[in-house]
Amino acid sequence: MTTDVDTPVSAKSTAEEEPPGATRSERLSVLAQQHGALVTLIVAMIAASLSFDTFLTSDNLENMALSSAFLAVVALGMTFVIVTGGIDLSVGSLFALGGVLAAWGSQYGTAVALLLPLAVCGLIGLVNGLLIARSRLAPFIVTLAAMLGARGILLSVTDEGSKTYLVDKNSFFAKLGQDTVLGVGAPVWITLVLFVLGAVVLRRTRFGQYVYAVGGNEDAAALMGAPVARTKISVYTLSGLCAGLAGALNAAWLVSGVTILGSGMELEAISAVVIGGTLLTGGFGFISGSLVGVLLLKVIQNVINQIGSLDSAYQQVVSGAFLAVVVIAQTWLGRRRRVL
Repeated sequence: MTTDVDTPVSAKSTAEEEPPGATRSERLSVLAQQHGALVTLIVAMIAASLSFDTFLTSDNLENMALSSAFLAVVALGMTFVIVTGGIDLSVGSLFALGGVLAAWGSQYGTAVALLLPLAVCGLIGLVNGLLIARSRLAPFIVTLAAMLGARGILLSVTDEGSKTYLVDKNSFFAKLGQDTVLGVGAPVWITLVLFVLGAVVLRRTRFGQYVYAVGGNEDAAALMGAPVARTKISVYTLSGLCAGLAGALNAAWLVSGVTILGSGMELEAISAVVIGGTLLTGGFGFISGSLVGVLLLKVIQNVINQIGSLDSAYQQVVSGAFLAVVVIAQTWLGRRRRVL
């Protein structure tokens, strides 16, 4: 069977794919779960373009792409975590911490500006993974503690948030966030490259198979010889690295390390991943779906801003309602396919 680049390949995932001789109802269920978010995104963009003259302007599309890029990088790491059946609540704080560390390190060169947040945030992700995999602690509790700890480190580095580190606008690091290539911001290109790499890793490597296997059935994966603990440690480390990199790119874009950013980003990332078709129970998901989920959230936010008369709080209301609908739909589709 020919599949997309990031279609899962484990025992669990093959059960989720369209089986040979599938009925029409089964095929529709599979397509709805895999591509429902993409169809919704296309419909939303068509409706928005017909309703607002400014929606398809180059400036608006560029702003949406840039604002999506940073959340998308965080969602990339979150996808690996959720496919294993885990959760990472620390990414919002790691995003903010990564931005501050990158801005501080930029005074010593681009290498320090990039490597410092990656090292610190990756280390925190590694600790999360070790506690979850080796000590068998609940991911919710461990990453919640990491979220608070990372925010505490951030406040310590910035003197309780009173100090803001600036990035030299003429530095190469700043260009990573502000330069454009073919009219598209550099962070967008970096994000696209990362998503292609992530899709290849999840679909075409043994590690990706382990990720799906652990999320599908951890005990069965262990019996098949999959390194369950090492896989969990790896995905949480990857999530920390992605959050730190996203924060660094955001600091380069803003040419400063803003301390108040990242609040609630973990919920946005989880929403985007789930909206994109990844099951919260693990074992099934798509890298490309997470990107679509991010774009859909940003389109909804942009439409609310275009309306103008609605308070920004409606963004959270609409996003929460949409997420609830998606989770209910996923649950219904899963049960329906099992019955069929």
